[in-house]
Amino acid sequence: MTNSSSNKETPNWVEAELRLAGMLDKRMIGLLLAIEESGSINQAAKQVGLSYKGAWQIIERANNLSPKVLIATSTGGSKGGGTSLTAAGQSLLKLFNRLELQHKQFLQQLNQSLADDPDIMLLLKRQVIKTSTRNQLFGKITAIQPGAVNTEVFVSLKEGEQVVASVTRPTIDELGISVGGDAILLINAPEIIVVSEDDDTYQFSARNRLTGTVIRVQHGGVDSEVIIQLSSGETVAALLTQRSAEALELKVGTKACAVFKANAPILGVL
Repeated sequence: MTNSSSNKETPNWVEAELRLAGMLDKRMIGLLLAIEESGSINQAAKQVGLSYKGAWQIIERANNLSPKVLIATSTGGSKGGGTSLTAAGQSLLKLFNRLELQHKQFLQQLNQSLADDPDIMLLLKRQVIKTSTRNQLFGKITAIQPGAVNTEVFVSLKEGEQVVASVTRPTIDELGISVGGDAILLINAPEIIVVSEDDDTYQFSARNRLTGTVIRVQHGGVDSEVIIQLSSGETVAALLTQRSAEALELKVGTKACAVFKANAPILGVL
């Protein structure tokens, strides 16, 4: 968690652009500033990434909407003649710069207040996690059981479902994994075996078994993607052959279990 005493910069969870009267934004102010510095519409347009025509359209609109003319131009010359800000234009530039500083400080206060709230930070951190792994499950670490080679980490999901993840012993120290910490489990869809809930014919050595309801089956000709919703509302995606999906008679509303080994999840900490 980031707080006011930390040396780390507070992340910009809240972002917003300052705009006055619906049309005076950073682009227009940037053009005014470039005109003030260069004295040329042509050069100013290039500096802010606008065409000469586009810059002129912004200038005309600004002058028309303002009670006082903001930009004074004189014709002549290959670059469109001399251009300068009027006293009103310079005042507007100073006003915007002052408001922009206050706006920035306001956003910093908002972001700091979010950073000081552990529940909000947990929610926001989850939103920015990007990975190609199909399944992302969040929970709390409830137990750590060391082994001769690997260590088993027990993670409790929202509704109390438990997932066991097997990691190497050095990983525990490297990631700072501890009981009570928040964790994310990344599980590839092909690692998951789908079993009909009422099928007790087979016993599996896989440690993890999450029960839910099939909410979607997408057939792809060869493979099928099956989405199982847990009681917590979280979903688990499994990839299996279409023949297997049809043999299990998987369809929307079917009760099913997602089964996977302890070494399938990739364990991350928040």
